[in-house]
Amino acid sequence: MIVVTGATGNIGRPLTRALARTGRQVTTVSRHAAAAPDGVRHLTVDLAEPAALEPALAGATALFLLLSGDLHAEGAGPADIIGLAAASGVRRVVLLSSLGVATRPFGTTRIRMRELEDELRKSGLDWAVLRPGGFASNALWWAESVRAQRVVAAPFGDVGVPVIDPLDIAEVAAACLLDDRHTGGVYELTGPQVITPREQTGALAAALGSPVRFHELTRAEARAAMARSMPAELADDTLDILGSPNPAELRVSEDVERVLGRAPRSFADWATDHVAAFR
Repeated sequence: MIVVTGATGNIGRPLTRALARTGRQVTTVSRHAAAAPDGVRHLTVDLAEPAALEPALAGATALFLLLSGDLHAEGAGPADIIGLAAASGVRRVVLLSSLGVATRPFGTTRIRMRELEDELRKSGLDWAVLRPGGFASNALWWAESVRAQRVVAAPFGDVGVPVIDPLDIAEVAAACLLDDRHTGGVYELTGPQVITPREQTGALAAALGSPVRFHELTRAEARAAMARSMPAELADDTLDILGSPNPAELRVSEDVERVLGRAPRSFADWATDHVAAFR
C-alpha cells in the first residue's frame, strides 16, 4: 500500500489517480475530509501531530510526504513522521522538498527542509527527494480577477522563472514511488522554459480566446496581498525569488525528462487544462 499526504492539493490529486491506475492500494491523507477515487481509502489527519498518521501507515510500504505548512506549525516534529514510517514498516519515502534548498539554502524555511532531507537520508529507508521550483498553478491566484475583469495583477511583469506543471511533479513522484531505479535520487523539477507573468497572461488569454490585460503591482502591493494567505516571511521569500531569481533559479532542469522520458509540460499546456477556472 502507498500513502499519499497532501492528497487534496495540486500534486496529491493527480498522484493519487496515477497510482490508483496501476492497481496499487492507496491511502490518501489530508487535514480535511475529502472524496477519494473508487478503491482509494481516505483518512483525515493533521500532520502537525505526527502520531495521528499511525493508522494510515499500518500496512504501508511507501509514503509520499508533502508537509507544506505542517513543516512550520508550532510544535511540529516532521522528522517524527519519518521515524514513525520506518517503525510502521514503510520501506520507501518520496519527499517533496523545494528548489530553494539548493538555490537559497540559508532562509529559515529552507534550513528546516534541508534538515528534513538529512533525516530522511539517515533513516535507513529507500528515498527520493523532489525539489520543484515555482508552480504553474500559482496562476490560480489570478483566477478571480481574470473572471471578473480580465486582468492579471502581479509584480515583476518581465521577470520570469521556469514554472512547472504540478501534474509533472505528480508523475515524477509516482515513478519514484514505484521504481527502484530512482532510489537515492534528488530531482530538480522545472518547466521547459523561463516564462514571465506578462507571458503567462498571454497564454491565459490564448486559452480563453479573449484578451486579458496585465497590471503590474509594486512589491509592497504584492506583499500585502500575499500576506493575507501565507506567513509574511514566506511572502518575502517568494517575492525575492520572483523579483531577482539567481542563475540556479533560472536554469531549466532536464530531470523531468530523465524520469518520464518526455519534456515537461509548458505553462500554455497548464493554462489550457485549467481554463475553466478563469472563465
